[in-house]
Amino acid sequence: MMFYLVVCLFLFYYSDVALGGDPFAYFKWEVSFITASPLGVSQQVISINRQFPGPIVNVTTNWNVVVNVQNNLDEPLLITWNGIQQRRNSWQDGVSGTNCPIPSGWNWTYKFQVKDQIGSFFYFPSINFQKAAGGYGGIIINNRDVIPVPFGTPDGDITLLISDWYTKGYKDMRNDLQEGNDLGIPDGVLFNGLGPYRYNDSLVPAGISYETISVEPGKTYRFRVHNVGISTSLNFRIQNHNLLLVETEGSYTVQQNYTNMDIHVGQSYSFLVTMDQIASSDYYVVASARFFNSTDWARVTGVAILHYSNSQGPASGPLPDPPNEYDTYFSMNQARSIRWNVSAGAARPNPQGSFRYGQITVTDVYVLLNRPAELINGKLRTTLNGISYFAPSTPPKLAQQYNVPGVFKLDFPNRLMNRPAKIDTSLINGTYRGFMEIIFQNNDSIVQSYHMNGYAFFVVGMDYGVWTENSRGTYNKWDGVARCTTQVFPGAWTAILVSLDNAGIWNLRSENLKSWYLGQETYVSVVNPEINDNTGLSLPDNVLFCGALSTLQKHQSVRFSEAPSIASAGRPILVAVLLTWISLLP
Repeated sequence: MMFYLVVCLFLFYYSDVALGGDPFAYFKWEVSFITASPLGVSQQVISINRQFPGPIVNVTTNWNVVVNVQNNLDEPLLITWNGIQQRRNSWQDGVSGTNCPIPSGWNWTYKFQVKDQIGSFFYFPSINFQKAAGGYGGIIINNRDVIPVPFGTPDGDITLLISDWYTKGYKDMRNDLQEGNDLGIPDGVLFNGLGPYRYNDSLVPAGISYETISVEPGKTYRFRVHNVGISTSLNFRIQNHNLLLVETEGSYTVQQNYTNMDIHVGQSYSFLVTMDQIASSDYYVVASARFFNSTDWARVTGVAILHYSNSQGPASGPLPDPPNEYDTYFSMNQARSIRWNVSAGAARPNPQGSFRYGQITVTDVYVLLNRPAELINGKLRTTLNGISYFAPSTPPKLAQQYNVPGVFKLDFPNRLMNRPAKIDTSLINGTYRGFMEIIFQNNDSIVQSYHMNGYAFFVVGMDYGVWTENSRGTYNKWDGVARCTTQVFPGAWTAILVSLDNAGIWNLRSENLKSWYLGQETYVSVVNPEINDNTGLSLPDNVLFCGALSTLQKHQSVRFSEAPSIASAGRPILVAVLLTWISLLP
């Protein structure tokens, strides 16, 4: 009997290996307010497990991720996973079109698989303008051992979350936008939740904590840099060091050296940086605002310190120069230079069984035009094709599941219509396994960046002016990078191609938090006409109900603090039971 119990114990604990299943990673998060002073002013920020920023989710391709979130904020909460494709599982997407928010004081468990993905991503709160107060953190998805990485193993892995930041509370900022007021110039830029090193006595007050990155001379480190900010494009650079770009948002890139990189809101990049300097002193790591010529924007500069173990003193002198603000094509040409490494062995998009996306027939074309915020029904709103998205109390995904009428329409226009702008819940009716061309036309005066949940898309072209049918002649039809967030410059267009092979309702939005909050988003509905267990996951057991379906919601009687940790539940508990049985044997 004892022998059989030991065998059962072994097989159960190592069932992922013995039975060929994919491993699980468990996380238990408490989301709450804490007080911090990143720019020298005490303010309320959103923490995860009392950390700001939150913990890094470090997993491997095909792992199952289980995150139990306790909402200890004073208002509802949703966490979204920027760039995680949630194959056939938009139930876990964490945006208002797919999930009811987690009420204050409640907990909810996200369960998803990082299927066929690698790379650098991040998570953040998606509603109520909460991202402006934090609640974000990095996500790392590593290659499985059987898949080679197209560069040598780095000596270290460093995540940098860069963001523009206001000392005003996010609720006040939210109210300002609702009343039609501009947020003004940010008060600074943070590195991993910390303010700038005091590189300038007049711009940076004394006593501010700053980020220090400790390295060893001669070694090479992977820097994963994410712009998790509100609305500001940031230029990232490291004094006297080259940035070898190797990956962006899940795609290995053709390896190229850059002295600096423009990183727009919502974008993520991986660089290899070799510590090849003599290190007579520390070095500046800088993230500064782009596309603003006013001297008032000088304070919107984040500075961290790169510290060699053999450094002889602190960093000093001027910061490394940013790009020339008057060179309007610099940033666009830099973006065009980023190419997909088509020979790298890695998880990556595979539209209709072919990597040759340029040869696939396009089935749908959408030209999405945005304009500066405008008054609609007396409220300042932003639009795509003249429609400002209204988030209904019943998420469209839930309404679709339960056939609730009147919640949304599948009538989003493929071009700007000759009619007044309006507020509506209008979705794009995507064709399952179709191949969609989307052109973002930016008629605003600021850079916008757009993100599509559930997918990586191919960035095939961008240019200034108005997109026309002839613009397709400039497309990169071979090695345009596959990513989930792309920039669109003011007075310019960006074209993407995306294979709609992931059933669900997926958010398509501006990553500029101000534009997003005021309505610049929609959803793409992708319905598989032959739904089965292989093409779409069923309603989760713990689904939350709201809006027209709120009467279906059961009271949550077990609180987060009373329940066992997800990490300690399941297999470890049963292992403990088996061990107890063994101890009672004669």
